[in-house]
Amino acid sequence: MKLAFDLVIFGLLARLAHAASLVRLPNQHVLVGELDNGDQPPTKLPHEVRKALKKAEIIPTVMDDFVPTLDLKVKWSHGNKASLGNTLKPKDLQDPPSIRLKDLVASTTCLRRSHTSLVVVITDPDAPSRDDPKWSEFCHWIAVGPLVTADCPISDEQTQIHGCCSSVSLGTLEDIVSYTPPAPPEKTGKHRYVILALAPVNGTSEKLHLSKPKERKRWGYDKPVNGKTHGVREWAVENGLVPFAANFIYAQNKKQ
Repeated sequence: MKLAFDLVIFGLLARLAHAASLVRLPNQHVLVGELDNGDQPPTKLPHEVRKALKKAEIIPTVMDDFVPTLDLKVKWSHGNKASLGNTLKPKDLQDPPSIRLKDLVASTTCLRRSHTSLVVVITDPDAPSRDDPKWSEFCHWIAVGPLVTADCPISDEQTQIHGCCSSVSLGTLEDIVSYTPPAPPEKTGKHRYVILALAPVNGTSEKLHLSKPKERKRWGYDKPVNGKTHGVREWAVENGLVPFAANFIYAQNKKQ
């Protein structure tokens, strides 16, 4: 069992380090979860997600260049979903969203059962505005939770072929920094709200002991130096985390 678990973690790390080549893991104990039910935005390929992140300047402003290996499904109440740059109203983002992860290339891999916890963050690099990001980045949420399993429908192609599913959910999330909804100030234009999923780079199954930023502005770091802002990138490095999935929305105050 220990060997099988190690192989699972090795597969995850391989996907993080070599995102261009996903790891096939057939005929092993599965990590299953709820599947897409048709009301989520269509899954994009890794290069399409990366292209959207670069076009919005999330790469390299928020994170260094990386190729996402899982599709990050983010859904607020009343059916409001993140879709790589769609615009949502702040009033519709008052509660924490639900998080799901789906394989970007469903036919190539199966998500496995493991005890590794994943971290979800939401950050605003445009605080108080994109033209004057002196508070950037602003931390809106840090939460950690385990991957959870559920029965995989027999109609799922992955179940029929390999006995595994290509989508998982996060379990009950524990807040490191409680969720505060987007509240862009008046006359500051559209803000980018970036949602990232991160994993421990060493693949540990132990409880994660994550540091809590001392304040939300700049994620508790010092003021910008030579225009360089601070945020989730530095925090992730300090906590031994790497990104493997991302999504984002725009939101703005109705008074512009």
